[in-house]
Amino acid sequence: MARDYYGILGVEKDATEQQIKKAYRKLARKYHPDVNPGDEEAAEKFREISVAQEVLLDPDKRAIVDQGGDPLDQQGAGGFSGFGSGGLGDIFAEFFGGGGAGTRGPRSRVQPGSDALLRTAVTLEEAFSGVKRSVTVDTAVLCDNCHGAGSADGSKPVTCSGCGGAGQVQSVQRSFLGNVMTTHDCPQCQGFGETIPNPCPQCGGDGRVKKRRDLTINIPAGIRDGMRIRMASQGEVGHGGGPAGDLYVEVHTQRHRVFERDGDDLHVTIRVPMVDAALGTSLTLQHLDGEELTIEIAPGTQPGQAIELADAGFTRVRSQGRGTLYAHVDVQVPTELDATTRELLEQVRKVSQHGAAVHTEDEEESFFDRIRAKFRR
Repeated sequence: MARDYYGILGVEKDATEQQIKKAYRKLARKYHPDVNPGDEEAAEKFREISVAQEVLLDPDKRAIVDQGGDPLDQQGAGGFSGFGSGGLGDIFAEFFGGGGAGTRGPRSRVQPGSDALLRTAVTLEEAFSGVKRSVTVDTAVLCDNCHGAGSADGSKPVTCSGCGGAGQVQSVQRSFLGNVMTTHDCPQCQGFGETIPNPCPQCGGDGRVKKRRDLTINIPAGIRDGMRIRMASQGEVGHGGGPAGDLYVEVHTQRHRVFERDGDDLHVTIRVPMVDAALGTSLTLQHLDGEELTIEIAPGTQPGQAIELADAGFTRVRSQGRGTLYAHVDVQVPTELDATTRELLEQVRKVSQHGAAVHTEDEEESFFDRIRAKFRR
């Protein structure tokens, strides 16, 4: 019958790698032989959870477990994959002798840490001008009690009694080729070749602890949605107090009620009365940084026309210069007219040479061109 590796560690079947490691560390602190000297039941439990962790952290072995098999069962589905972590090198070692190409020495207790990812949101104004943002992160940091050594009293690690310091142990499994010797990490020392007699009570011998920290990040002007900022050595501290990984802050930009961003360019819609579009005018626009921009509406500006303001867009993060601001003109035609306005527009229509008609490509004068000509008389 296949063993319940998930149940051994007390995790769900969809548990992540981090959740599996966390569950193992919690149980390892309880059943470690160094914490329970002479307790055979605790030692057996420790070996059991060590094997469970090894299986569930191996994608191939975990797949067999999820299919209802046991990758370590000599008679089950794991028989063919019984090459084990030693791989083909162990098979050649079995047939031709020698230490085997798959063998290696013990792993260093000091391991590099993993990178960490954090997401934060900024307004379009903050993305335009740049901003300093305070963020809170939960990562593994160096244990301030043992300073990464993992020992409660500063004592040195001792050679593992399970593997004799090799970091690996060998086992024989039966396969269609016969007996196959496999090599895998020692479950007692997890491949380090040594154990800590008196683990630090604060970190359990890991050399690191989880801690919440407040950091300040500099978000540069012009940053785009989805870009990541790298903060060197601000990620997870490694096992045994190893060097920390990097922290990546992924920045997302919130939508704006006036402006719309397209790369390094900005777009805004301005509403212009029909008469101002015909005769020309200017208007003031408050930019994202609070500065006021003057937009000139040339006489005869057409609906949908875009007025370009060079170097008024976003700062280019990876190159020189800035983008362009495009002001799209929305000509407002009145839907309700008072008597005076109607009378004036009637006069304009009377002096117009043409009324409504189907547009043709050979027309050289626009409607507004004709209106301006009448007003010049």
